Amino acid sequence: MTRFAPALFGLLTLLAWQGAVWLLHVPPYLLPGPLGIARALLANAGSLSHALLATMLVTVTALAVACVLGIAMALAVAASRLARAAIEPWAVALQVTPIVAIAPLIIVWVGNPFMALVVCAAIVAFFPVFSNTVAGLAAVPPELLDLFRLYGAGRLTVLLRLRLPHALPLMLAGIRISGGLALVGAVVAEFVAGSGGFASGLAYRILEAGYRLEIPKMFAALVLLALAGIAINAALGWLARRLVRE
Repeated sequence: MTRFAPALFGLLTLLAWQGAVWLLHVPPYLLPGPLGIARALLANAGSLSHALLATMLVTVTALAVACVLGIAMALAVAASRLARAAIEPWAVALQVTPIVAIAPLIIVWVGNPFMALVVCAAIVAFFPVFSNTVAGLAAVPPELLDLFRLYGAGRLTVLLRLRLPHALPLMLAGIRISGGLALVGAVVAEFVAGSGGFASGLAYRILEAGYRLEIPKMFAALVLLALAGIAINAALGWLARRLVRE
């Protein structure tokens, strides 16, 4: 029964939403019902699907960049106190800097719209991978470290054979968090780029629908974004379970 609880709750919510829209005679330009959103989704399936692919391409690329940089820098931090002192403050600074504030500058500096969107989304997605990997690398039990040193293992061997495998669950948890953040970063960057005239992904379609007061189409794009976020989270969760189990 618990397996079907999310679907049942979602269905009841949609029925209540549609019933409220009918009973209260809410106009679609204020709040469309699920049926109106479904019709808009079918009517604009072509343009919205292309926009979804564009947003997902930015998201996946940004997540890959964030994973490579985050894990590499975490390994550097674990291997050297000097690297820790040099990298950690800047990593925190990136985390607390609002991407909305710096996205216009990044778009101007990078020039290429796609790469600019990837850079913005990667900045948002970087910190969970980095911080979780650092925490995992530092959480190795002291007795295991002593055992490796007793057998003459060097620093690199300890890092690759002990610290990195021990950090894998936390690292994968960070990657799963970063998957959703990469999507958020891509959407925010697309909003900025769309305002500047760069037609890109679903965020641009949301802006376009808002300007034209096509509110059902706007909600249809939001539904696709939500489904994309759920799919990313589910895929990364499945990958984490497979890797940890093995």
